[in-house]
Amino acid sequence: MLHKLMVGTLPLIPRPVMRRIAGKYIAGETQAEALAKLQELSAAGFSGVYDILGEGSVDEAHARDAARDYRAGATAIAAAGLDTYVSVKPTHLGLTTDEGMALELYREIARHCADIGVFLRVEMEDHPTTDATLRIYEALRTEFETVGVVLQARLFRTPEDIDALAPGPIDIRLVKGIYLEPAEIAHTNHDAIRQAYVTQARQLLERGDVQLRLATHDDAMARELIQLLREFDVPKERYEFQVLLGVQQELWKRWRDEGHPVRVYVPFGPDWREYSMRRLRHNPELFRAVARDLLPI
Repeated sequence: MLHKLMVGTLPLIPRPVMRRIAGKYIAGETQAEALAKLQELSAAGFSGVYDILGEGSVDEAHARDAARDYRAGATAIAAAGLDTYVSVKPTHLGLTTDEGMALELYREIARHCADIGVFLRVEMEDHPTTDATLRIYEALRTEFETVGVVLQARLFRTPEDIDALAPGPIDIRLVKGIYLEPAEIAHTNHDAIRQAYVTQARQLLERGDVQLRLATHDDAMARELIQLLREFDVPKERYEFQVLLGVQQELWKRWRDEGHPVRVYVPFGPDWREYSMRRLRHNPELFRAVARDLLPI
C-alpha cells in the first residue's frame, strides 16, 4: 500500500530531481554519452552492454527508428573496439503490434551485427511476451551464431523453456526478473526466486553447450553460483557476471578483482524519465533502493 502511495507521486517529481535520481543508473541521453561510459568502464576492466531505453513502440515508424539506432550503435561499438554487445527489447521493435515486423527488424540488426563482429541479445520483458520472444530468438538462431536471449528465473515456466530450447550452442543471460508477475505464474518469495535461479543455472550448465551470463547483485547467491561454476569446471570464456550501471559497484569490483569476468549493463536515451518511472512502478525493491540513495538511513 505504501509503495502504491509513493508511486502515485512519481508524476509530481520535477524533471531535474528525477534526472538526478536516474543519473546514477543511466549513462545519459545520447550515443556519445553511452560510448564514453562504456570506454570508461572498459579502462577499468569491465565489458559492456549497450541498451537504448525504450519499449512498447506503438507504430512501425518508431520501431524502425529504434532498429536504425541500434545498427548505428553497433557500428560505433565496433569502430571503438569495445567489448560490448547490443541488447534489444522486443517491444521496442514493435512486438506487441506486429511480431513479423519485430522479427524482420531483429534480422536486420543481427545481420548488421554479424557483419561487423558485434553480439546481439534479445531481451525478455513481462510474461505476455515470453512465447513470442522465444520464437524470435529461435528463428534468429537458425541464421546467426552471435545471438542470445534472456530468461527470467522467477517464472514457473522457465525450466520447461530451457528444456524446449533447440539443441546447439546457446548464450543465456539469466536474471531474477524485474517484472512483478502474478503469483499464479511466478515465484514471489525472495528465497524461492534465489533457489529457482541457482537451480536453473545448474540446468543450463548441464546442457554443456551454454555461454552463461549471470545477472545479479545478490552476493550470497553469487557465492553459490561460483561454487556451481567450480563444480562444472566452467572456464572464464563460458561465463560472466552481469551488473547494472550504478548498482553496488563495490561488489562487482570485488568480483573483477577475484578474477571473474564482469559486464556492465549501460542504458541510455531520451526516454530515461519514462523508463525510470516504469521501472519504479514495476519494482518496489528498485524504488526502495532509489529512496535509500536519496535519503540515506
